[in-house]
Amino acid sequence: MLDRPLPDFYWSTLLKQKVILFDINETVLSLQSLRPKFESAFGDKRLTDTWFAMLLHTSTVSMVTEVKTDFATLAKISLETLASRLNVKLSNETTADILAGFASLSPHADVKPALLKLRAANFQTVALSNSSLSLVTRQIENAGLKDYFDELISVEEAGTFKPSPQAYELASRRLGKSYNELRLVAAHDWDTHGALCAGLSAAYIDRSGALYNPLYKKPEIYASTMLEVVEQIILIDE
Repeated sequence: MLDRPLPDFYWSTLLKQKVILFDINETVLSLQSLRPKFESAFGDKRLTDTWFAMLLHTSTVSMVTEVKTDFATLAKISLETLASRLNVKLSNETTADILAGFASLSPHADVKPALLKLRAANFQTVALSNSSLSLVTRQIENAGLKDYFDELISVEEAGTFKPSPQAYELASRRLGKSYNELRLVAAHDWDTHGALCAGLSAAYIDRSGALYNPLYKKPEIYASTMLEVVEQIILIDE
């Protein structure tokens, strides 16, 4: 028998049986604040998306070929590669400014109310990011989301990147939850596909309006706003 009452947070955590994992970059945090920086550096704000796509491509190659690196390093390499392809000379100050901006992204407007609604329904909310633990911690703190997540998990602990099955296995092991107790929310079809292939549930938020790859597994939850995603999660998973 316990000699003292259990704290309130114990019972609160105990009630949260279903865990919702959130991809962070683009899903929770918007790249919008980086666009003026790319406009200034390259003369085209649309290159923000090109850079991020290059970053994701490089992380996937590193994952498949087992190159040991981190997301921040790849972000810098991708930026330098983009500049060299466009024959643009970036100063050290400009490079540092863009990369610093990556650590200070703002959340999408629908994120905070959606997370509050999910937590009020006794779901545990967890960040699962390709960013290093140091980077994702700064991102969440700078975005004012520290109190909206129960835990932050970086795939660097598994020495890989999503959508490797090892990334999702890490979340299962760290949280002490089976795959059928985990659902990943992401704005990337490759990420929801990876989670579904690993045995998790998933939910896709269509932030871009781009075609969902027809070759990928498609989750049962598919919406254009985070609030719509959360409403469906509560309906299905309660």
